[in-house]
Parts: sequence; structure tokens; C-alpha cells
Amino acid sequence: MTMTTSTHVTHRQRGLLFVITGASGVGKGTLRTRLLESISMVYSISWTTREARVGEYDGLDYHFRTREAFLHEIEEGAGFLEYAEFVGNLYGTPRGPVEQALKRGQNVLLEIEAQGAMQIKEAIPSAILIFIMPPSLKELHSRLTGRATETPDKIAKRLERAKDEIRMTHSFDYVVVNDDIERAANDLKSIVVAENLRSGHWKSEELEAVLAVC
Repeated sequence: MTMTTSTHVTHRQRGLLFVITGASGVGKGTLRTRLLESISMVYSISWTTREARVGEYDGLDYHFRTREAFLHEIEEGAGFLEYAEFVGNLYGTPRGPVEQALKRGQNVLLEIEAQGAMQIKEAIPSAILIFIMPPSLKELHSRLTGRATETPDKIAKRLERAKDEIRMTHSFDYVVVNDDIERAANDLKSIVVAENLRSGHWKSEELEAVLAVC
């Protein structure tokens, strides 16, 4: 269970957990890449049982595992912070690396399904949930079709799932509409910067530690 990018430590004793989600084809991967290029964070690589798409690599985009290996990890009990089945494939977030990075004071980024985001919020209430919204279902359908990686039946299932996910946005802290990749990337970066500056993320003992330096 590996993680990628930054070893930057924040001014707090514990890092912040950011979760981005949204319908398949909405551009989560592109926005995640832009964010990690501009801000120092740890990216948690999820497990999945789906096949790798063209241009995806094991250990970089996902840990691609067999269904048997995934189910064995679930049976171990403490293997995942969250997991869910989506269009016939399993997805999950390894627990250990995320918790270790947060304890080191590092900010962590997850890119997961909406169902998994709800599980994360229950397990870690301080997690910051960000929903990536398509400009329209018509545009989302166009993107999924243009990707040419799935059958019409699977695309239809993803669109139906997208409708359910969009109805869940009231449960998220932020919504970013990806109608323009540059604007959406800047909006996402602004959220991360603003959350790091919020006074509510400071604990009293952390403030005392700052005062003790004087």
C-alpha cells in the first residue's frame, strides 16, 4: 500500500484529509493531477478490481488487484478506511498509509466514489469533502462516450449513478463545477489553501506550542 508525492509537513500536529469525488468522466483525475502539481500533499492510491485503462499504471493510478485479493483484505477487518462496489468493480482506500500521513502532519488527498466519501466522513468527521460537478448530464455523456473505454450499457449505468451522486451534493462541504478545467483547478486549489488557513483546524495545544516558542 504505497502513497505518492509530497513529504511536506504542515504547521499543525495533524494533517487535513481532503476527499474529491464525482461522476465517472467528470475530470477528477485531471483535477487531482493539477492540484498535486501546485500544492504539496500526499495522494492515497486506492485499490480496485477493475482493469487498467490505457495510460494507467499499477501503483500510480490505482493498485489493480484481483477480486479475491480485495475480498481477503476486507476480511482482515482493518484493511480499508472505506470500500464500495461500483458498476461491478470494487474500490477501496487503504487505512494504514492515510492514518500514518495524517499523524505526521501531512495533508492527504483521496479521489474516491461518492459512497466511499460518506464512509470516510463517518470514520473521520474532520475530512473535507469536495464534489466535482459536471456542467450537464449531456456533457458527461459526451465525455464518457468519447473516452471509448466502456460499452453503451456500462455508460448508461454510470449516468444513472451520476444522477444519484449529484443528489448527494448537500452532504459535501464544497462543489466545484468542471465546465472549464483551468477555473475548476483554481477553485480546487483555493479550497485547499483556505482550509489550511482556517482557525478551526488549530487545537489549543498546538496554539500553546506556538506561544511557547516566544
